[in-house]
Amino acid sequence: MISIKSPREIALMKAAGRLTAKVFEEVGPLVKPGVSTQFLADKAEEVIRREGGIPASKGYGGFPGAICTSVNEVIVHGIPSNKRILVDGDIISLDVVVKLNGYHGDACRTYPVGIVSEDKLKLIKVTEEAFWAGVSKVKAGVRLGDVEHAIQEVAELNGYSVVREFTGHGIGREMHEDPYVPNYGTPGTGPTLREGMTIAIEPMVMMGAPAVRTMKDEWTTVSKDGKPNAHYENTIVVTKDGYEVLTLEDKHFE
Repeated sequence: MISIKSPREIALMKAAGRLTAKVFEEVGPLVKPGVSTQFLADKAEEVIRREGGIPASKGYGGFPGAICTSVNEVIVHGIPSNKRILVDGDIISLDVVVKLNGYHGDACRTYPVGIVSEDKLKLIKVTEEAFWAGVSKVKAGVRLGDVEHAIQEVAELNGYSVVREFTGHGIGREMHEDPYVPNYGTPGTGPTLREGMTIAIEPMVMMGAPAVRTMKDEWTTVSKDGKPNAHYENTIVVTKDGYEVLTLEDKHFE
């Protein structure tokens, strides 16, 4: 069942969203050659707990990390490790879920590490563009398929593919709520968006074919062809005439 949030709940989700964004503001600048993915996860956890939040990914279904750190061919659920040291040319997705006062904020950013190839930089750019194309369709009365199709269209027009096995989702008291939000769809289909719905929209775009496999740790999921992937996500609330993004860093408002 898709829940509609009250004004009080939306205020709480905005607070969780602000803390989620703060993680990127503080940890994003630390992404550079020579640092480990565990270092980044530890710094993210420090920020979250300092501000009174809980790193919701830690222990979720047995996941060991405070955040997901997905490098290059890893599309989702990369486990932080002291052994995974970033080098020039990597790209890394930091997927952050914060729980604050009982409500969640969920967002992801993909960062270039040092000197990165133009094709990887384009992949990151297009993935963010796909998010904004999808979210631009959001307002009360719109069908979710319109949002999904817009994401898919941007990715595929640029020669990329979208992940089929993982989707965006509703969010609130639970990290994952109804509805599911695939990154592909047919206009005019799917649930109708209503004012007060809160959803995490998260394009996961693959440079290669849309086929994935999960590693032996049962979490880390990679592209089968070994090509890089990018991931961009925000938590939004549906309004009468549009939407509000709850997890944007301050730089977006300057």
